[in-house]
Amino acid sequence: MPPVTVIATLLLAFAAGLLGPVGTAWAGSVHDGASQPVYSYADAIRETVWVDTGLDGVRGGAGHDRVAADIIRPREPAAHGRRIPVIMDASPYYSCCGRGNDSQVKTYDANGNPLQFPLYYDNYFVPRGYAVVLVDLAGTNRSDGCVDVGGASDVTSAKAVVDWLNGRATGYSARTAGTPVRAGWADGSVGMIGKSWDGTVANGVAATGVAGLKTIVPISAISDWYDYYRSQGAPLYQGTPADLASYVEDPATTAKCAAEQADLAAGAPYDGDWNGFWQQRDYVADASKVKASVFVVHGMQDLNVRADEFGPWWDALAARGVPRKIWLSQTGHVDPFDYRRSAWVDTLHSWFDHYLMGVDNGIDRQPMADIERAPDQWSTDAKWPAPGTRQDLVALAPGTLGAGAGGTVGFTDDPTRDENAWAADVDRTTPDKTVFSSGVLQHDLRVSGSGSLTLTVASSTTSAHLSAVLVDVGPAVIRDYQGAGEGINTLTTQSCWGEGTPTDTGCFMDTSAATAQVGATVFSRGWIDLGHYASLDQQRPLTPGAPYRMTVQLAPTDHVVPAGHRLALIVAGTDANLIDPPDTRPTLTVDLSHSQLRLPLTAGADTVTPGQPPAPTMAPSTAPLTVLRPTQQRDALADLR
Repeated sequence: MPPVTVIATLLLAFAAGLLGPVGTAWAGSVHDGASQPVYSYADAIRETVWVDTGLDGVRGGAGHDRVAADIIRPREPAAHGRRIPVIMDASPYYSCCGRGNDSQVKTYDANGNPLQFPLYYDNYFVPRGYAVVLVDLAGTNRSDGCVDVGGASDVTSAKAVVDWLNGRATGYSARTAGTPVRAGWADGSVGMIGKSWDGTVANGVAATGVAGLKTIVPISAISDWYDYYRSQGAPLYQGTPADLASYVEDPATTAKCAAEQADLAAGAPYDGDWNGFWQQRDYVADASKVKASVFVVHGMQDLNVRADEFGPWWDALAARGVPRKIWLSQTGHVDPFDYRRSAWVDTLHSWFDHYLMGVDNGIDRQPMADIERAPDQWSTDAKWPAPGTRQDLVALAPGTLGAGAGGTVGFTDDPTRDENAWAADVDRTTPDKTVFSSGVLQHDLRVSGSGSLTLTVASSTTSAHLSAVLVDVGPAVIRDYQGAGEGINTLTTQSCWGEGTPTDTGCFMDTSAATAQVGATVFSRGWIDLGHYASLDQQRPLTPGAPYRMTVQLAPTDHVVPAGHRLALIVAGTDANLIDPPDTRPTLTVDLSHSQLRLPLTAGADTVTPGQPPAPTMAPSTAPLTVLRPTQQRDALADLR
């Protein structure tokens, strides 16, 4: 779709709008099944309202933190008493760090009135009859309170604004004192959108079941903060919640928020134990409350907010019949505006028109999933995971994937090695890993969804971490997700998306796919701490030589291993720069007769044919096997009895 300019059809829009009753939602911008850019962006109303959250983040006894909501909305509907829907992005990044590939921040005039609204939502959607509301999360930019990294403060910051837009909360004309302000121009329909932390907040607000939130579009978003910092007990190479809070708060705010900082440090112990702190930040647990439709967007190679963040959330929404759509790209942590711009804006436009304006444009009947197969090459599926996908059991034998199970394999943790080194050495025996490889595939093999690997493992020391990766072995051109742009190049040209002003042009740097030629592609991964074999609630020391059984949850994916390639599973210890190493350097022995791989394979896919096994790398274990009973815990760990 080419860049859009405002068309001079204001009189037509006014005439259409005046036919409806005053005080109802106005569809005066809708023609030919889509909202049209018929309103003036330059003349739009720009204002800030501070909404009372009812919280006291600094714990000073006031109990009246206010969060800043910067608003831009077309002037014409309000002038005729017509109400409009809202697109909202609640973020901690509007002053510290910027939004989008162009790192835009909010700017204000000398009187504090908003001038630049980061990203393109305002430029594109305000002329089409939407208001855009950008909310500073508590403790950031011009909002009161403290950052609590996914907890009640974060979620309430945004939820309070949804409540205000629906007449259930109080807004004010100033950060302190001021006069009450009502959102009489809003029709109560709100759609939340945002990438990373912004999209995470959208997930959290949707999980409250707040009335009026009609849809969310979480892009590369977190659904469970525990899984952002820990993977089944293993500490991810990610810092701490307290570090993240300090990153987005200004120094003055951090000084006032010492109590919250202390809680963040105490609530996220390094041992990886699941506790009340993490429970409060698990939105998947409250998926049953979600009333909004959900459009999930994620990079399958995102190593910041990893793919295991969208998988459980998607599954929980699917189990409850939530209207939903999904885009999965080959990129890392990248917004779709920067890797599929034209198609993205068109799709988002239709999505918001349908769920916020009620336009019957058919997007709810279109294919549910768009999957990037190769750089800039996409396919669609009616449902996701792909129709006909089944969980298939794949046998493991020393060096072989798809052959009869049995035997043992072993390796010694080397915390200097990572999945790239393992994949590069997939056909070479090294002491830090074990490889299970299929034969050369005669037909394409499609993996669609989440797999798992159950292992029975003995450690030579009292602590151990395990990593497992699925690898497509064969030459391919992929997006360079580990490059500086995580799969995109930023060009020197610009294109404009919507209307603009000198202080908010609506023009953004163009991009192209950054690609890499590889001989093997890691396309799914998972990590665990063996010390959490009994439960996530408590880490326990291992008994050297004793077997423990755990299930590694492999990140969801949708990948086709083409004919002529091989599928490989690599199991090792520390995945350098993705998880931290244990406090010992164990040698691990895997009992394959009590281990199994499950893969979500599509119907009609090739079977996993056996590869040629190498010589065994370790003598069989003589440790007795402890009988294990699987639990129903959300982490899918096994419970030792």
